Amino acid sequence: MKLKNMSESLDHDLQDPEYVAIYLNDALREGSLEEFYLTLRNIIRANQGMSQETESLYKALSKSENLQFSTIQNILEALGLQISIEPVVTTK
Repeated sequence: MKLKNMSESLDHDLQDPEYVAIYLNDALREGSLEEFYLTLRNIIRANQGMSQETESLYKALSKSENLQFSTIQNILEALGLQISIEPVVTTK
């Protein structure tokens, strides 16, 4: 029963664009590219009410070996997000 509540809580959080941005950035920094794709699939699943276009993008994620950058960009745009590049902060 607790696991279901945790899943529902995560699904609710994944509808918040600020939370989604943090979740995706963490997946990108800490995991593999496949983990990043899995994170995107989780976000799309949690936002089931998204457009037909998003559903086709979700299917593209399941075939991630041939995924193009433009597809990632389209998925993020459909989620109301954008890509940004930041310099790596190093401590000296």
